[in-house]
Amino acid sequence: MTTIAVVVGSVRPGRVTRAVADWAHTVAAGRPDARYEVVDLADHDLAFDEEAHAPRSGRYEHAHTRRWAATVAGFDGFLFVTPEYNHSAPAVLKNALDHLYDEWNDKAAGFVSLGFAGGVRAAEHLRGVAAELQLATVQAQLALNLSDDFAEYPVFAPTGTREKELTRVLDQLERWAGALKTLRG
Repeated sequence: MTTIAVVVGSVRPGRVTRAVADWAHTVAAGRPDARYEVVDLADHDLAFDEEAHAPRSGRYEHAHTRRWAATVAGFDGFLFVTPEYNHSAPAVLKNALDHLYDEWNDKAAGFVSLGFAGGVRAAEHLRGVAAELQLATVQAQLALNLSDDFAEYPVFAPTGTREKELTRVLDQLERWAGALKTLRG
């Protein structure tokens, strides 16, 4: 069975990203062709740039990096739930991506972004990073607007079409993750 991580891309106190990830996981949990699991970056203590060797080498000196590598290696695809901070993705999410290389290769990625402009700039930046990591990003994306989907901020209350939009992302993500799994044999 295809396994997909729903990655909570923020660790900021008071974050709403976890509520969005939990909602996405609930929607995805009933799907028959994939198993979904929430992976919260708050549970992974990844310091910035502390590994002596480039991630491409796969030589991880720190136990927390090896644990992170094992976590990422166990999935076929990733649904990144990311807020937009200053026209980009949170540093903690970029750092989590930058920590590894081979573990991301030939896997699929989709995005749920959030912000005043739907978080689309964060997802766009992450698409470029994903390409360098040989992560194939799907075309569909769910862009949540803080004004509409969080009308009584910080309470997440997705508007009427959001579940349908998420389903489109999940459909593409599952197809790509399954197809790419054959490359990894």
